[in-house]
Amino acid sequence: MTNRIQRGDLQVSEELDKLISEKVCVNIDVEPEQFWNSFNEVVKEFTPRNKALLAEREELQTKIDNWHKENKEFDKETYKSFLKEIGYWVDTNEDFEIETTNVDAEISTIAGAQLVVPVMNARFALNAANARWGSLYDALYGTDMISEDDGAERGGAYNPVRGDKVIEFSKNFMNENFPLSNGTYQEIAAFQIADGNLDITLKDQTKVTLADNDKFVGYSGDVENPSGILMKNNNLHIEVQIDREDSVGKDDLAGIKDILVESAVTTIQDCEDSVAAVDGEDKATVYSNWLGLMQGNLEETFDKGGKAMTRKLNPDRDYSNPEGVGFTLPGRSTMLVRNVGHLMTTPAILDAEGNEIFEGIMDAMFTITIAKHDLLSNGTFKNSRTGSIYIVKPKMHGPKEVQLTCDLFAAVEKAVGLAPLTAKIGIMDEERRTTINLKECIKVAKDRVIFINTGFLDRTGDEIHTSMEAGPMIRKAQMKQEPWILAYEDWNVDKGLQTGFKGKAQIGKGMWAMPDEMLGMYENKTVHPEAGANCAWVPSPTAATLHALHYHQISVPSVQEDLQKRKEANMDEILEIPLLKEELSAEEIQAELDNNAQGILGYVVRWIDQGVGCSKVPDINNVGLMEDRATCRISSQHIANWLHHGLCDETQVLETMKKMAVVVDDQNSGDPEYENMAPGYDGDAFQAACDLVLKGRVQPSGYTEPILHAQRLVKKAH
Repeated sequence: MTNRIQRGDLQVSEELDKLISEKVCVNIDVEPEQFWNSFNEVVKEFTPRNKALLAEREELQTKIDNWHKENKEFDKETYKSFLKEIGYWVDTNEDFEIETTNVDAEISTIAGAQLVVPVMNARFALNAANARWGSLYDALYGTDMISEDDGAERGGAYNPVRGDKVIEFSKNFMNENFPLSNGTYQEIAAFQIADGNLDITLKDQTKVTLADNDKFVGYSGDVENPSGILMKNNNLHIEVQIDREDSVGKDDLAGIKDILVESAVTTIQDCEDSVAAVDGEDKATVYSNWLGLMQGNLEETFDKGGKAMTRKLNPDRDYSNPEGVGFTLPGRSTMLVRNVGHLMTTPAILDAEGNEIFEGIMDAMFTITIAKHDLLSNGTFKNSRTGSIYIVKPKMHGPKEVQLTCDLFAAVEKAVGLAPLTAKIGIMDEERRTTINLKECIKVAKDRVIFINTGFLDRTGDEIHTSMEAGPMIRKAQMKQEPWILAYEDWNVDKGLQTGFKGKAQIGKGMWAMPDEMLGMYENKTVHPEAGANCAWVPSPTAATLHALHYHQISVPSVQEDLQKRKEANMDEILEIPLLKEELSAEEIQAELDNNAQGILGYVVRWIDQGVGCSKVPDINNVGLMEDRATCRISSQHIANWLHHGLCDETQVLETMKKMAVVVDDQNSGDPEYENMAPGYDGDAFQAACDLVLKGRVQPSGYTEPILHAQRLVKKAH
């Protein structure tokens, strides 16, 4: 039973009330009573608008469902006219450019990796914030980037054979991106700074410098024996670290102990898809961690190898420029915070009628108020040096919903005494109606927008749900190669460039979902900067360091310059519904069901039983995949679609669920906290997984949240 405190018309969970009174409303010129009174007004103003827009979603979906039922022979021109007629598709003819101001360079001009991390987990949140800089040697040594052939195995004590391969890779990277005027990094014997220049001595005593002297931007230590050489390429820094006493440096000709890479330039601290926050207690943890990040005092102590370790935020980094004048670089990633979307309500706070308030309204009020600590320099460090708050808003359907978010931010700014347009918006382009109307979505937010991003996972889930009545969908693995998704990815970049994002805002791409397969990421994720994206999501600090290398190899501004000349992506392709074109065998259908069911169960069992919103979940082939609600949305909608169109029946689906529950139980056998689903099949997690499929067709927009939240609350009450 939640203990509640009456604050005006609002009934507030005790945990949230305490957080506001004792921690949030301290030294920010906002008293607790003022906070709650203002929040009450915001709730009253925006609840009816939020409800009306959700009703509009359902109304449009019903019209689309009925159209497909009545038009079994699909004619694209008729379909396009219909979408415009019902207001699903809004024409945009007016050209414009975004007008957002006071944007930090990390978002406006620096292209690089972007981490997404559950802010509910303090350790993960700190690791991500500290991932601004990462060791290239460690990232290579500990992953499959370096082959284990020829005696270069990873396990056990330090393996010098593997270490040599790491150093060779790193120095070759330096040769390619920071070349010397003559010779190679393998030949360097010493570095010195003289008269503002970087002097490099090779092993044969030849004196050289960088081929491009402008890439040398600073150093640490003294000029005769520097401990660090700072270089810059494509707006990103690399530090060559020198220590002849170090266990690695002592064996290196130049004393190089490591290559430090500027890695996760930005991090999204996530309150949404990667967390399982269902009540006031959970939300208090989410907001408390965000507060700790904004004040710079978040700490987490944990056990590692029998020793207590404490993690805290890294300080800034001190250097001297080539002329010897000191300067600092940020030691931490610039943080954005992702709020939840417009759909869900939360029992954390009840309104005057005793109804749950919209969680998205609460997130806006809390995360913006908390970020005021950073703007007032109340903490140890600065997040935004330009006085902005960066909020990523997911799962919006079309320009009216973007407008609601902008108006909500404006109301919160006024309520807590912030200048207008302080809170910036990142628009997740992950719903079909937003894709089609992306230019208009950007237009309504043109003075706040700092980010558009293709969330292809949620976008696929919405694609299936929107066209549920059109027919059975193709197999999940084929979906990524369909014309609609390729056009969608290009369309997002095109619209960003057309509306002036270059040099002003981020155009982002989605997640690499296999955290153990870093070689695969390194070989494949070049497609994101090559597509014109100046940031792309990665699942770990290590992945951020390795993906950062791509931004040295590829100049995103140059790519964007070229892309501005191309013909924009084709709307007809975006509207191509990915329907199954061939007949599948019984074996193929079963294999698809197995794959989807295993993915759903593997994710849901941790969500419901342990409150883990995102984790590395083994797939049916035991490959670890980062799963969150978006991946679950695809799998559940896919089975729901096939069930609806008769490719399988409920009996087969339930049998498959039971069969895969045994597989998932076995995959989790090493977890002492895990609760088996088989043989009873009567637990909360198994029930939720089945509901996601069997009730999937009637879930709003095919979202997983209503079922997951409801079942998690049941579990917590046990």
